[in-house]
Amino acid sequence: MTNLVVLEHDGAGIKAATLNTIAAAKAIGGDIDVLVAGYNVAEVAGAAAKIAGVSKVLVADAPQLQAGLAENIEATVMSIAKTYSHILAPATAFGKNIAPRIAAKLDVAQISEITAVVSGDTFERPIYAGNAIATVQSTDAIKVVTVRATAFEPVEPEGNHASIEKIDVAADAGTSQFVSRVMTRLDRPELTSADIIVSGGRGLGSGENYRHTLEPLADRLGAALGASRAAVDAGYVPNDYQVGQTGKIVAPQAYFAVGISGAIQHLAGMKDSKIIVAINKDPEAPIFGVADYGIVGDLFEVVPELVDAIKA
Repeated sequence: MTNLVVLEHDGAGIKAATLNTIAAAKAIGGDIDVLVAGYNVAEVAGAAAKIAGVSKVLVADAPQLQAGLAENIEATVMSIAKTYSHILAPATAFGKNIAPRIAAKLDVAQISEITAVVSGDTFERPIYAGNAIATVQSTDAIKVVTVRATAFEPVEPEGNHASIEKIDVAADAGTSQFVSRVMTRLDRPELTSADIIVSGGRGLGSGENYRHTLEPLADRLGAALGASRAAVDAGYVPNDYQVGQTGKIVAPQAYFAVGISGAIQHLAGMKDSKIIVAINKDPEAPIFGVADYGIVGDLFEVVPELVDAIKA
């Protein structure tokens, strides 16, 4: 039994979710091959070969793979897919774009966002916004799986010496075209890999209040900034700040929920955080049901006091 993990990278470095996905592959058992698809990715392949648990790194290097278009990566995966028992990808925008195409071409059912491995053919995954856990067994010869990164401890990124092998690259599918990419540069940690997250909700009232109130706290804690869907829909912050079932799934060491009522959609994305601190003026807010620490009060008074206390 050999597993293939489709590695997510940005052309220079490996995305953190890949390490969690390899951990899931390790739990399944068997050898683990990693596919690095892109253009001029020798450095990424070298880093992948150092990841603990990796048996072999397969490198697909061609101009048509540079933009990470799902159609081209899927075609390259399909050229080697039938030699594997499991094909895994992180349950990120990258993995969710590629895995369904692979599953469809193989005519198998995709197993989405697994949170535990029971055996080589049986997995656990959340349903109903995380309020229930389904145990799913697959009889397909090849299992196509996406992995919820927060459910698996990442493997070590160093210490291995896996072999590196180049493979043939499928021709450009020609069905999609890369137009442009707008990158957001932040001085803060990335939301999905941050140890501490400060999130704001509709209770902040405006984007200006969001920035004025939460940024000093995030600066003091060295935290990433997040938001509820309500805050995003209201235009306080961009979409990539959103935490929740339709946003990003996070599990930091500490999660500060400020002015967030705690809708099921939001809880599904952050309730696995190690420590949850809720600040809300409504003592009946659902967020207090999952919080380890709760402060009932006016966030515009509580947060500045908290910042001052941390300074002290």
